[in-house]
Amino acid sequence: MAALAQPACSFTTFLGCFRPSPRSFSNIRVHPCRNLSTSMSLQSSEPVATKTDPPTDDDVLLQYVVLRRDLIDKWPLGSVVTQGCHASVSAIWSHKDDPHTLQYCSPDNIDSMHKVTLEVKGETQILNLSEKLLAAGIAHKLWIEQPENFPTCLATKPYPKSMVSPFFKKLKLCK
Repeated sequence: MAALAQPACSFTTFLGCFRPSPRSFSNIRVHPCRNLSTSMSLQSSEPVATKTDPPTDDDVLLQYVVLRRDLIDKWPLGSVVTQGCHASVSAIWSHKDDPHTLQYCSPDNIDSMHKVTLEVKGETQILNLSEKLLAAGIAHKLWIEQPENFPTCLATKPYPKSMVSPFFKKLKLCK
């Protein structure tokens, strides 16, 4: 029986490829964002946000997640939460090289992430919000559930609160 081939690198080394290196984020230059959109996303190829200074306590980095109230009332809670998780992970992964995302997911901050979960009434409102964010250059992921092909939720990439909160101030907290 032939021996199994040894992997080229250890599992720990493999995982190290996915962790942002601890470094000062104040010296990071922002490069134009590549448009990583897929058939299921609406993202801006040139985000308005380019501020890279670490946020103050008043201007914390956060991610907004917006769910549809009509689905919350019809679907099992776990299914709706899963949709929000899909959008959140996709928004972060699509912007994994962004300075705000790197800081948000850094080893020093990974256990203290801030998210705000809001709700809209239904499909029309989430599509309108996505268009508004797109027009303003706010990078986000509009999650389109397949095979049904309809939007279920939306998540922004991490931003300083002061840069994106005006877009969400009229929405209700999801309860």
